[in-house]
Amino acid sequence: MANRQAVLLVIRNQYLQKMVYYSLFIVHCSFILLACGEPKQAKKVVPYSGPIEEINDVKLLYSEGAVVKVKLTTAKQLRYENENRRYPKPVHILFYNPAGQEITTIDSDSGRYDKAKDIYVVMGHVVVVNKQKQEKLLTPELTWNPVTKKVYTDKDVSILSQLTGEKLYGTGLDANQDFSKYAIRKVNGVFNVQGGI
Repeated sequence: MANRQAVLLVIRNQYLQKMVYYSLFIVHCSFILLACGEPKQAKKVVPYSGPIEEINDVKLLYSEGAVVKVKLTTAKQLRYENENRRYPKPVHILFYNPAGQEITTIDSDSGRYDKAKDIYVVMGHVVVVNKQKQEKLLTPELTWNPVTKKVYTDKDVSILSQLTGEKLYGTGLDANQDFSKYAIRKVNGVFNVQGGI
């Protein structure tokens, strides 16, 4: 019986050795297979460049000496980290005279504010109406500088006088913010001319 126990003990030890060898072989093969895969590359992180703030039903007022000079309204404003703003919805701007009466309106499809240049740009179908002169200006883009109180564009412009029926066309425009005075850079159109030459 002692021989039988010794034989069983030897068989058991051989079995355990084989199990240990097989286990180590499987673990070793697993490491080899994992090491053969393609090296993982770090993903590039793209910094967020979208808006950091969204405001609905915006009304901006610009005043001098507690008198409102300009009012800008739009349905949505998006503000970015660099303090630029974008107005993706239609923009309506009113300019007031010193007595507080509306003298000029600007309507556009969209707009933006450039903080670094401190300018507002309205884009799309831009319509400017000077109520005092009864003139309408049409252009695809118009820039307003609140510091210099000037409005300008390099784009094509059309000015229609509701009083005289004159139609001025040109490229480029410089004007006061209330459009009381303006100059078209390159003019063409239909003019009424006084006789007597």
